[in-house]
Amino acid sequence: MTTAPTPVPTTPAATVTGGGAGASATATTTSPTTTAPAPRRRPLARLGGASWLATVPLLLFFLIGFGLPTVAIVIGAFTTSSDAETGAGQFTFDNLADSVQGGYLTAMLSSLKLSALTALLSTVIGLPIAQAVVTSRRTWLRQAVLTASGVLANFGGLPLAFAFVATLGNAGEITKLLHLTDHGWSLYSFTGLTIVYLYFLIPLMVLTITPALDGLRTQWREAAQNNRATTVQYWRHVALPILLPSLLGGFVLLFGSAFAAYATAAAMVGATVPLVSRSIADALSGNVLVGQGNLALALSLNMIVVAVLVMAVYLPLQRRSARWLS
Repeated sequence: MTTAPTPVPTTPAATVTGGGAGASATATTTSPTTTAPAPRRRPLARLGGASWLATVPLLLFFLIGFGLPTVAIVIGAFTTSSDAETGAGQFTFDNLADSVQGGYLTAMLSSLKLSALTALLSTVIGLPIAQAVVTSRRTWLRQAVLTASGVLANFGGLPLAFAFVATLGNAGEITKLLHLTDHGWSLYSFTGLTIVYLYFLIPLMVLTITPALDGLRTQWREAAQNNRATTVQYWRHVALPILLPSLLGGFVLLFGSAFAAYATAAAMVGATVPLVSRSIADALSGNVLVGQGNLALALSLNMIVVAVLVMAVYLPLQRRSARWLS
């Protein structure tokens, strides 16, 4: 009698163990599979397709508007001026050496002092104003303040100088009404210039710190209240430590804006308050000495160094603030 063989089921893996002298053997049967090769990414795909082409106009604008002038300033700062009596175009360190001596050093220190003072005052004054706007239940008030801040932050130059001269100058309306000159008031001084700078720096601080205040979570204040913390304790131990990177970043931003301002101070105080921006204009126009054009480039290079240091401090603070408040 013939018996049909019994079919054996096929499994993906079968293990057979055999004895003999403590040896074991393992046999594995795996069903064949077909794996499609991973598609190779093209170089253009790694760059996000053609989206990077949108940055080309911005890069070209940056190169033409900032790169080429910076290169020209650096070259001119280390060479003698073309209108010098002798040795035009020769390599020299005299321009940089002169830019940190005498009246030029005084102008640089005065600019740094004015920028630091106005930035500090604007930070201290702008924070409570922004907090009042953020916590207000009136939407129209928030919109009105932010809109006005955006306008005032960009209001400067000759119109701003004229506005203050007409109101707080020696013959200004408020000066005559309150007899401020009898009390020693003068708009054309360091104090007067500080007040003028606060006019556009405080609104700029309000715009800068408002997003950070919006990022403060309600749960943090509720947790502090549940632990019987007062408002002062909440701000001291919770809110201010979180806002500190944003506050320092805003201070640095205001410092850079005040340091680079020129038209308002030039139109209002002239040479009464020494500023490095005014010194650059005098060197270019030859009001002090003839043949000092490249000295102005050296002064400009000093301002670029200060601006780079400002940005080197501002960008890490901005990233750290975004990490907490995002």
